[in-house]
Amino acid sequence: MTKKEIYIVRHGQTDLNKRGIVQGRGMDTNLNDEGRKQARQFFEAFGDVAFDKIYISALRRTQQSIQQFIDLGIPYEKLSGLDELAWGIHEGQPATAENKAAFLQLMRDWMDGKLDSKFEGGESPNEVKARQQEALKVIISHPEEKTVLICMHGRAMRLLLCLLTERPLTEMDSFPHQNLVLYKVNYDGKKFEITDFNNANHLKIS
Repeated sequence: MTKKEIYIVRHGQTDLNKRGIVQGRGMDTNLNDEGRKQARQFFEAFGDVAFDKIYISALRRTQQSIQQFIDLGIPYEKLSGLDELAWGIHEGQPATAENKAAFLQLMRDWMDGKLDSKFEGGESPNEVKARQQEALKVIISHPEEKTVLICMHGRAMRLLLCLLTERPLTEMDSFPHQNLVLYKVNYDGKKFEITDFNNANHLKIS
């Protein structure tokens, strides 16, 4: 039976995060100075964990966030199934009253169970869930990888945590997050259980 301890973190801060601009799957941004500091803080707190494998999205901000672990020689793999949800035409756009209203309406749709709703050129929660299920198959298919680190994205992480805990995607907002926050999940071979919820203690170290 495959048992795993899985550490799931969101990537560190980027300039678009700082400015409150939506990134999404189509924006391949870099960490800013604060994001690099968060990456160092996470490594200082968890650099002694014996990770067997690291999984990241195809977007460079996830690799930059855990590069110090990769530099230790820990094998890593990019899975596009871990990419952020695509926000389509709204990616990289400055926040306006119009944009905010559109996002608010989309969030309402999702909370109301309209999980196929999406922006033009973007993805729905159901579409993200489908590719996350494929990524999860890959991660679970390696029984020799007992301790795993996953670095991904905010909205996608919320959806993945719903998937792992068998909660409906309408409850995605019950998983708060900030840049480089940690969720720890135990897998007993059948079920996933969150053992560390929205842990930001490592970011409080100066």
